[in-house]
Amino acid sequence: TLRKPISQSSMADWASKNLNMHTQGIFRRRISISNMLSWNGGSIKKPMLITSNRTIKKEACEMFKLVQSYMGDRQTRMDRNHVALVTVTKCWTIQGLRDELYIQLIRQTTDNTCYQSLAWGWELMAISLAFFSPSPKFQSYLEGYIYRHLDSDENIAQRMKELVDLKNKKNSKSRKKRKQNTEDEGLPISTYAKYCYRKLQKVAVTGGKKGLRKPTVEEIVHARNAIVTPSLFGSSLEEIMVRQQDMYPGNKLPWVQTQLSQQVLALGGEQTEGIFRIPGDIDEVNALKLQVDQWRIPSGLSDPNIPASLLKLWYRELEEPVIPQQFYKECISNYENPDAAVAVVQLLPELNRLVLCYLIHFLQVFAQPSNVGRTKMDVNNLAMVMAPNCLRCQSDDPRVIFENTRKEMSFLRMLIVHLDTSFIKGLV
Repeated sequence: TLRKPISQSSMADWASKNLNMHTQGIFRRRISISNMLSWNGGSIKKPMLITSNRTIKKEACEMFKLVQSYMGDRQTRMDRNHVALVTVTKCWTIQGLRDELYIQLIRQTTDNTCYQSLAWGWELMAISLAFFSPSPKFQSYLEGYIYRHLDSDENIAQRMKELVDLKNKKNSKSRKKRKQNTEDEGLPISTYAKYCYRKLQKVAVTGGKKGLRKPTVEEIVHARNAIVTPSLFGSSLEEIMVRQQDMYPGNKLPWVQTQLSQQVLALGGEQTEGIFRIPGDIDEVNALKLQVDQWRIPSGLSDPNIPASLLKLWYRELEEPVIPQQFYKECISNYENPDAAVAVVQLLPELNRLVLCYLIHFLQVFAQPSNVGRTKMDVNNLAMVMAPNCLRCQSDDPRVIFENTRKEMSFLRMLIVHLDTSFIKGLV
């Protein structure tokens, strides 16, 4: 469900307070907010947003040129992947540049008369959201901008036509310096907007790319591809099963779930102290995630904490949790009753039931006394680390969250101890 974002009047108010108003001409007349937020073919002399940071003041103007280069509005010797990499790395490294990039992209995708340039601007926004979120104070503004474009394709085409007609009247005797194109070249803008909207909701909660390694070209390409081909992370179980239908038509379970689970066991995870509790190296986890999203499991893995961390991330990032929201109350109401807890599992949709039973069967391996002696992860520890990845409390009240956390853990513990998952053996 989409939240209703801030109104346009609130957005205008935000802009008037935060935009670094530019001037033009020999009399240094101030440019209006609407012109400040409309496509610009020239360069800028100062940042779009008010700042006192000297580094950001300098970098912002250079970044505007990069945005123009990516969108095809400025010539460059770099290919577009490298332009995106330099842009994203700047913002990933310097937090203060992130809002500046998003406001520059808003400007360059407003009243843009070239459809290809417009699409590339939205594409760069989608790529950027894979690496970092805007600041909390700017998020609602960006959200409002994206929201207005969710079903705007006809309006965009009409607006382009009006702007082109207006320019042609003004420049009837002069050559057109810029290619003006109202024809669709690729994806509709609403496709980018819908992807960006979902991505913004997610990145605002989970944060962007973590770790010490800077972004790579492979990650840029992957972020672009995710616009059309959804990632195996952050999608719904149904979407994942549809995606794997061509490659693994006979599979009853998500390939990513079974493969990562098998990797943990193949690397001796059931004999590794602190498995699921000790996180794997974040950069190694990111690298594995990139491979898994391309349906590959690398052969050089040695640390079981890497696939274990990625497996937890996969469960946690599912669009809807393994145990759907409508069953949440029933779960926490039956956290002390083994029969009732098992009965809830039987009520789940078939796909969710199989995925949950596979997970419980997997955890039951680690709960065996012979393994607990090595891992120091008994059934209580396993329930503690896995419950947040299966159940999601919707309340904002800290007391409710705290109380329910205990009940979620107890419910999962009941399943690990009492659920019969013998039918899962051999299922893929």
